[in-house]
Amino acid sequence: MNSFLPTVEKLPKNHPVKVYYEEGTLIQDILFELNEVNSVEDFQKYFNIFNQLTTIEKRFARKENQLFPYLEKHGWNGPSQGMWSFHDNLRDQIRLLNGYNTDQNTIKIVENLPYLIEGIKRLMSIEDAKLFPKSMELLTADDWKEFYEGDEEVGWMLLKKPAPYPEVEEGGYVHPSEDFKKRDLSFSLDNTFHYDEGYMTPEQVNLLLRFLPVDITYVDENDKVIFYNRGEDRVFTRSKGIIGREVKFCHPPRSVDMVLRIVAEFKAGTKDVAEFWFNFKGRVIHIRYFAIRDNDKNYKGVIEMSQDITEIQKLEGQKRLLDWD
Repeated sequence: MNSFLPTVEKLPKNHPVKVYYEEGTLIQDILFELNEVNSVEDFQKYFNIFNQLTTIEKRFARKENQLFPYLEKHGWNGPSQGMWSFHDNLRDQIRLLNGYNTDQNTIKIVENLPYLIEGIKRLMSIEDAKLFPKSMELLTADDWKEFYEGDEEVGWMLLKKPAPYPEVEEGGYVHPSEDFKKRDLSFSLDNTFHYDEGYMTPEQVNLLLRFLPVDITYVDENDKVIFYNRGEDRVFTRSKGIIGREVKFCHPPRSVDMVLRIVAEFKAGTKDVAEFWFNFKGRVIHIRYFAIRDNDKNYKGVIEMSQDITEIQKLEGQKRLLDWD
């Protein structure tokens, strides 16, 4: 399973691929513990180990939002299709087992757990034999240096967050989400742009988009992702690796056909809005797609807006007074 490990061990400290292999060691330990534990005799121990394994979602999301986009830039689209589908199959198995865990249905747990374990082992074998060697072959040293910020947005399975790559002097790196330095905003029009109904500085625009209670992703007229807003409680994972990516690679294979149809209808001018709502991780999610057109009705792209409306759905009657006191 670790035939590429000798090469990985020679990589610089905290290289993204080296971190993937550190995670891989953790995953192998967790899988071994799951094989050994008896969910019937000690359900709580099994449950704790299983919950630790579910953090593998961070690894999946980092690959999908960080590694795969860089591979696409170098002409390798296979992982964005085949391996993403593999991830989704494993996610389905985890959801199935989580349902059995809730009911403490140990008969079904014992029956289905081996499929998840073997599936993860197979995935890691493919990563070791093809994904990471090919990634090292295709990506440049400068490519790898761009990973850390986006990887940090998604997160790692490791208990201790990896240090930045490449290494920086202490105090030399501040993640944008942790930059609380106060800056004086100029109200001079010299530093502003005129929008339809007013003037704002670029910083103000960025703050406005960051604090909007909805996830926004903007795909331009060439089907390239050019923007997403960075909120603290995003519904779906995004990272900087998605910028410049083709929209067809930004959704799971099972839903990409629907997304492409929406884009096609928007381009043709036959539709302007598409919306969906569904349950996701115990929350109600509302997703809307809007066609963007200029003053001459020329297609300029599509905005995807996602919002957690769980609490909004619970509203009843009226609230006309402030209840802070």
